[in-house]
Amino acid sequence: MSGRKEVAAQDNAPKKIDIDKPYWDQSTYRGRALHFLTVTNPLNVFATAQQLEHARDVVAKYRKGETPEKQGITENKLWKCKYLYDSAFHPDTGEKMLLIGRMSAQVPMNMMITGCMMTFYKSTPAVIFWQWINQSFNAIVNYTNRSGSSPIPTETLAQSYVGATGGAVITALTLNRLAKRGPPLAGRLVPLAAVAAANCVNIPLMRITELQKGIELQTEDGTKVGHSKRAAKQAITTVTLSRILMASPSMILAPIVMNYLDRKKLLRKAKWAAGPIQVLICGVCLTFATPLCCALFAQRVPISVNQLELGVQAKIHSHHSGLETVYYNKGL
Repeated sequence: MSGRKEVAAQDNAPKKIDIDKPYWDQSTYRGRALHFLTVTNPLNVFATAQQLEHARDVVAKYRKGETPEKQGITENKLWKCKYLYDSAFHPDTGEKMLLIGRMSAQVPMNMMITGCMMTFYKSTPAVIFWQWINQSFNAIVNYTNRSGSSPIPTETLAQSYVGATGGAVITALTLNRLAKRGPPLAGRLVPLAAVAAANCVNIPLMRITELQKGIELQTEDGTKVGHSKRAAKQAITTVTLSRILMASPSMILAPIVMNYLDRKKLLRKAKWAAGPIQVLICGVCLTFATPLCCALFAQRVPISVNQLELGVQAKIHSHHSGLETVYYNKGL
């Protein structure tokens, strides 16, 4: 009889919620898109210190074993607190992150910087200044979101910053000179080319250690089984591509709209409006492009052991015979 009571008690026990995994199914694009729409929600920038501390308190208590019922909150409220907590606190160190470096600040910061890059693209000083501002912001984001377990060396950050800024400025100035011979729209698209060039320099430099030593490989349950340079190249390539695609909608649509307005001479009496219009277009595009492009590729990527380097394959087979698929975290 007592055995039946124990079984009944177990059946009625509240299910354990794993808040260290995303709420939505990450094997589908829809699930990843919903996850990143929540992670990059710009409204989280306006959360007060009290709201952030409350979210941290709820998450900490739940991890220590206090159920949502005991804390007087619903499961839905627990997930809201978890995503708010993730938006402001470093996942490894638990420290509150610099405001402009948080994922929730990506849309408002990028819309202003991108809008200004496309408004002031003609003069050389303006090109240098706004490309420098853009790469300085990228450096802050990279530093804020650095790994706590294996932090990015200051020297690597500096190399990435100088390399990306130099690459972006040289690309922009060179293409600006060439674009003078072409149609007006060509000049307006130069900032996109500069941003793409900067990403192609910045991201590999930031993750140079992974390219040299390999990205960590894990089993499905998270057990570390080795490192792979081939997987690192795949991860960095997909991240670079998603970053370029993220910037593309706003940096293509805004020039097309502004070129049309110029041709029709609709801003002849309100030239001051060019900047605000481009910032607004960038804001609308980035609000959706940022999460939707982050979701293009799975965060935790499965890869067949047979696709890895021969040495890595041999090491995995010797310690984990029968293992056919491993996983790596591609990063953002």
